[in-house]
Formats: sequence, structure tokens, C-alpha cells
Amino acid sequence: MPKKFTKWVACWGNATSITDRREATYAKDLTLRYPIRACFSGNKLRFHFSNLTGTEPVTISEAYVAKAAQFTSDAHLDNVQYSPTPITFGGRASTAIPAGEEILSDEIAFSVTAGETFDVSLYFADFTQMNAGTAITGPLSGGKYSYGNFAKSATLPDDLTRKTNWIYFLNTIDIFTEEKNFALVCFGDSITAQDWPDYLTLRCAREGFNNVSIIRRAVSGTRILREYSCITYAAYGLKGATRFPIEMNVAGARAVIVQHGINDIIHPVGVEVNKFRPWSDMPTADDLINGVRSLYITHARKLGLKIYSGTLLPIYGWRTYNENRDIIRTVFNEWLRTAPDFDGCVDFDRAVRGHDDPKAFAAGFDSGDHLHPSARAYEAMAECVPEELLR
Repeated sequence: MPKKFTKWVACWGNATSITDRREATYAKDLTLRYPIRACFSGNKLRFHFSNLTGTEPVTISEAYVAKAAQFTSDAHLDNVQYSPTPITFGGRASTAIPAGEEILSDEIAFSVTAGETFDVSLYFADFTQMNAGTAITGPLSGGKYSYGNFAKSATLPDDLTRKTNWIYFLNTIDIFTEEKNFALVCFGDSITAQDWPDYLTLRCAREGFNNVSIIRRAVSGTRILREYSCITYAAYGLKGATRFPIEMNVAGARAVIVQHGINDIIHPVGVEVNKFRPWSDMPTADDLINGVRSLYITHARKLGLKIYSGTLLPIYGWRTYNENRDIIRTVFNEWLRTAPDFDGCVDFDRAVRGHDDPKAFAAGFDSGDHLHPSARAYEAMAECVPEELLR
């Protein structure tokens, strides 16, 4: 019996933040290509593009979606099967994304089968402010950029192409799929911008949880209660009160895992050390609890979403570690584990901490900076997500 496609569900997604401020903030004559693994089968796609943190309009000159190129054994270009389908906007091939706004493409007839990979390629002909995007990592994440217009090409030229982990402008992809499919949102900071959501996607595929997509909404350095206005830390993103309502715009979402707050705890050092990180930014555990209640739980309930807490990971050995910071983390974690406000808890801390010294990562689970997990630890984080969230 053929599958019956009845609704839109987000099948891929990231947050949009201010990009890292470097000497060069504009690009011209640039192609971006992002490979996307289809978690569901469907017959239509639509694409969300974001210039949320841009201060100028951004013009997409051309955009295409295509099944990833398939080569025959001799790998000659003549044997490449590549058929790009234009992504359009009100029937037009090109569009401008206004500063501070997000847009939605037309619905594009494009059949995909779960497990397939398709490419989204964007071309920017004129000077483009590259100020809206986010950096992510993981075995399924990243893309490429090329100098020149290769948006319709099956292959990108090696001499003009480099890999990138920055996702610019492309924010979310929805697929028209079966009624049983749904999205799970992972909301957080650099811990979630790194590998564990990708490992959770791979776990779902391996263990047969075929009806859930993992949508990542994460920005490195972001805090619940505050944000930076200086260019040094602008890429640390918008504060939780601003981010959460925007980033929960996810078709087909049923639940969200919130793992957020460690940067609120570790950032303040005093103006004598860093003028942008005053001690007045230092929260109490109650500040974090009240922030999560008022900013996240309240909004999730308005949207009809289940909300699961994610405990904060060990920080022993991190450069700003002290006992007071760890006490705040511990008290906050205990509330995250036990508060009836949530539908459940994903205890990431317990999954990665040491048995003999729970203040620190378990052996082999520290990336080396005593804040971010190793690849093995990210896999352990993915493994500890309860099956009830994936069924």
C-alpha cells in the first residue's frame, strides 16, 4: 500500500544567530551546499530561511534541492545523475530576506525516501552580509562553500571549495509526510550545537525509531538570562527570552529537551578581568530556575509541547571553575531532576560524570577543556535520552 502523506513535519533544523565577527563579513559570488539526510519519506519540501540577526537584506540569487550525486564505478562526470529542482519564492527563483526576518519558500514537489541524502545549494551573486547563521558539528553536520556559481553542479571544484561547519541562512526544512511522524526539538548552547543530536539521529535509525526527527536549536555561548552586545561575544547569541519563542516554530513538534544554563554560571569573572563579564551577571540557582519556568516552560505549554529538562554537565577543571559555581550547577540540576514542572528529565550529567568524582567527567569523556564532552561522551548523551521521547 502506498504511503499516505498528510502533514508537514520539520525534518532538519538549526538555530540562527549572529555569526562570529571577523575582519571580513561579506561574501560575493558564493555557493553554499548543505547535504541533508532525509529521516522521513515524503513528496514535498519547503524551506525556511533566516536573516534574523542580519542588519541588511540578503538576496538569494538561486537555490536548488537535488538528490545527492550518484557516481558509477568509473566516477566520470558523464555518469553522474544530478537533477536540481529550483527552490522558488512566490514563483520567483530569487528572493531577498529582509534584515531581522525569516521567510518560507514555496512548497516544492520533491519525493524523498527515508535514509536518502539530498543537497540544498544556495548561490549569492552580489555582496552578501554573512551575519545570520550558526556553527554546528557532528557526524551528520556541515557543508561546503565554493567561490563561483556551482549551485546546479553535481560536483564542486576542489580548488575553489572548502568545508564549513557554519550553516548560513538555511534554518529549517519541512517535509510533507505521514501522520505518524513528528519532531523532537533539542534546545541549548554549545553542548547541543556539537555532536549529541547527530548521534541521537543515528541511534534512532539504528534502533528503529523511524517516526521522529531531531531538530537542533543551539547556539554556542548563549545564556538563559543575558546576551552580549559587543562584537567580541556577539556570536554567543540571543538570550533565552528572545530565542525560545522564535526557535520553537517547528512543524510537527511534540516535545523539547532544554539543556541550557551552564554559560550563565561560568561566564562572569569581574570587570577587572573582562569588562564584558561583570560579576553582576552571576545568577543564583533560583535565578536560573525562575528563568526556565517563565521563559521556557510557560511558552512550551502555550504551544502544547511536552518539555523535558536536561541536566548540566560537569565543569571541574574548566578555567573559571570554583566551588560556588559548582554549587549553583548542582542545586539547579537537582531542581531539573525533580521539578514537577517538566514531563521528565534527561540526565546528561549522570550519563557522563565520573563515578568516583561526580564533579568531573568520567575517564575518556572529557574533550580536554573540562567543559565540552568527547565524542564518546556525546554518544553516551544520545544513548541516555529516554525511549518515550523517541516513540
